[in-house]
Amino acid sequence: MEEVTSSPASDESGPARRDRSSRSAALWATLVAVPVTLAVAGFTFAKLAPDTPAAEPSPSASTVRPQSTTPVELPAPALAERPATVCRALVSQLPATVRDLAQRPVTAGAEQNAAYGDPALTVACGGTPPLVQPTDEVWSVNKVCWHAVQEADATVLTTVDRETPVRVRVPKQYEQPLQWVTPISDAVVASVPAAKTAPSGCSA
Repeated sequence: MEEVTSSPASDESGPARRDRSSRSAALWATLVAVPVTLAVAGFTFAKLAPDTPAAEPSPSASTVRPQSTTPVELPAPALAERPATVCRALVSQLPATVRDLAQRPVTAGAEQNAAYGDPALTVACGGTPPLVQPTDEVWSVNKVCWHAVQEADATVLTTVDRETPVRVRVPKQYEQPLQWVTPISDAVVASVPAAKTAPSGCSA
């Protein structure tokens, strides 16, 4: 009778079987661990995410602020022919906005007056030039010389080096009034001729 023997390759009870069992267990552990890890990651993200959407960015400095569109009451004194011509030229050169203040209509003298914002920053062309004392300070802004007078609720800046005076009233709510006349100074340079004389403090 032939003797039947088993070869090592078909022996399932040795170390090879134990190794295969270990690999199978490791595979199942991996398959279970991946969904658990994803679930934990999702839960953590949900906890860290904000409950409400991020706030909208605040308006930039150049954004025009909300304001009234009611006409601003301003006087309109009669002007001689030459000042009237100069003032019309000035008004035509004034910007649509002064910083973040949009231009508003005026009740009278649209050919010589302008207004911006709420409370209104006003521009009045023509009239009597200010009296500048030797001790008074004058300020040069974009090649225009301004004289400042403080009032209870505003700073009044008037040109003192121009053929026809231009008066800008800046309400107290707007800090650093000289900064508000910068774009107006550009319009003055473009349309109002320089005076023959100016206070000594004005730069050339």
